[in-house]
Amino acid sequence: MKTNKTHTTGSHISVGTWIERWAERSPDKIAIIDEDAVFTYKEFSDRINALSGLFIRKGLKPGDRVGILSYNCIEFLEVYFATSRTGLILVPLNYRLTSRELDHLIEDSEIELFFFHEDLKDSFAGMKSDFKRRPVSIGRNRIGWADLYETCLDEGSGYPSLREHISPEEPHILMYTSGSTGIPKGALLSQRKTFFNTLNADIYYGLKSSDTMIITRPMFHSGGLLVQATPIFYKGATAIIHRKVRPRRILDTTQKYRVRILETSSTVYNMMINEELIDGFDLSSLEVLFTGGERVQIKLLKEFHRRGLPLSQIFGQTETSTITYLSTHEAMRKAGSVGKPVFFSNVKIVNGEGTDVEVNEPGEIIVSGPILMNGYWRMPEETSKTIRDGWLYTGDIGYMDDEGFIYIVDRVKNMFISGGENVYPAEIEKVLLENPKVQDVAVYGVPDDRWGEVGKADIVLKKGAKMEENEIKEFLDGRIARYKIPKYVEFVPGLPKTAAGKIMRHKLKGRD
Repeated sequence: MKTNKTHTTGSHISVGTWIERWAERSPDKIAIIDEDAVFTYKEFSDRINALSGLFIRKGLKPGDRVGILSYNCIEFLEVYFATSRTGLILVPLNYRLTSRELDHLIEDSEIELFFFHEDLKDSFAGMKSDFKRRPVSIGRNRIGWADLYETCLDEGSGYPSLREHISPEEPHILMYTSGSTGIPKGALLSQRKTFFNTLNADIYYGLKSSDTMIITRPMFHSGGLLVQATPIFYKGATAIIHRKVRPRRILDTTQKYRVRILETSSTVYNMMINEELIDGFDLSSLEVLFTGGERVQIKLLKEFHRRGLPLSQIFGQTETSTITYLSTHEAMRKAGSVGKPVFFSNVKIVNGEGTDVEVNEPGEIIVSGPILMNGYWRMPEETSKTIRDGWLYTGDIGYMDDEGFIYIVDRVKNMFISGGENVYPAEIEKVLLENPKVQDVAVYGVPDDRWGEVGKADIVLKKGAKMEENEIKEFLDGRIARYKIPKYVEFVPGLPKTAAGKIMRHKLKGRD
């Protein structure tokens, strides 16, 4: 049976149609280089169509959730585009989480069909989730209790694979981001949001269909999936998939394919400098370099600019994707700024009453426009706290100078970012308080030359209890992801608190 190629109203906004349209226009153009495998847009489109047909054949309905636990690979992108074109909701899961953490997210999202990379099968050990359908293994070896991905593609081939109409307002991604309360929140991201985020990227990156761009960040994050990957395929360009982040390999790929646009974490950029890798490669093809999501040191920016590489910053979050962008030609003059609001957004800085602050006065950054999430999955109260009168309150403190450039000062929600990963103290504190010897605890970020920031835990033990630093780390191992485990532990007699009993975190940081 032939695939329905009717393009309905609003379908240009539907992310799921993009690959098919490029396959019609440039079927032999290389879409993906995944390790040693090369796929044209026609091949990529055919595989997505087959997977979409499988979803419909299995009876999945618009709005059903499809989960994926995988390294970066073509199959991840196929599941992403196939869910988008059939009205399903993709739930990308962080493979660095423990089985306990994954269990909660799988149960909360009520996943109907689950894909996982065969190398991550051990993540299922200890899981309690009872899947309604058999999981699908991405890999070349059959796992006894799972279906094989390539077999599923064969089963879906020949079935109709495109819904007649998908509203731009329909969510197509449910992406979890841990909250300041320690409870993960699922941000529902619509087709419209992704479309306008992609248009922003197209404007500011200056993407061309002739470009080859590296996907350096994990695609279970907004940075990898929406900031890097999605704009590539909107433009009909070529994506090179890196399964894991290796600075030397990024540089080698940049040199080999004459990469023009590069985005990765400041941690990786730091490694390129600190490990003296960068001077050994021809990077003359690079015209646009940017980073975001964590602390960026001014000296790092200067090191890149000294080599003629105009590294600049962006700012965003899962709930909005990119909010501001610092252009290449302003990167050094405004070093330390995260730039100006992207084209399809409105940004204000307000005080506690929601009133605009003066120039250079710190306040909370709020955003409006078509780049906002729909809301948090089954958390109406959290949604109403975050989105008020059409404005999303980011929880980040910043100020705007007299030229309209924005600078980040601090985070309202106490989150810190370590090696590109968001770390929320409340989540770690909640687990530590399960330890029978721990009376009270506060976790916060401290500067680190390699990772930007790392965690430090100030712990008050119960009367008569004794513990060593390694006992705390052993207790956390397996309960939370390893990147969340504090690098430093200090046992203290008490924590500074307000009269209302809230921890005064600014005084904790003042100790170091």
